[in-house]
Amino acid sequence: MKKRIQRQEVIREIVRKKRIRTQHELVDILVTRGYKCTQATVSRDVEELKLTKSNGGYYVLAEDQHLQRMVHDLTEKISRAGNLIMVHAQGGTAAGVAAAIDQAGLEGVLGTVSGDTTLLAVCTDEESAAAVEEELHYYTGEVERA
Repeated sequence: MKKRIQRQEVIREIVRKKRIRTQHELVDILVTRGYKCTQATVSRDVEELKLTKSNGGYYVLAEDQHLQRMVHDLTEKISRAGNLIMVHAQGGTAAGVAAAIDQAGLEGVLGTVSGDTTLLAVCTDEESAAAVEEELHYYTGEVERA
């Protein structure tokens, strides 16, 4: 059981950082990280983690799906200053995007404040803000993760 839980945590990390399109890709990455598993094992993990395919055809965690959709569809510009992230959204949608950020529980985000077309995400520090900004840019579909 412990190995399954650890493997699934690694799968969460992988799916959040890379665009994985197939279970075979996931198996290959897990094997390089020292996990001996088969496609059938990963298939069960995918089901247990409730991974779904995004519009781009890659796996996304269920808890990230809503945030990804909101950021992709409604965000116009993302910028950062220190530990603050400013997000410009389509008219009347900033509160919805802010709520999605809050609900996703992104590591390092203390909370958000929104107006009609902008929202401010307050992060614990500059490093966290940089990571969250990168994740939000990733969700826009404009950039690949390193």
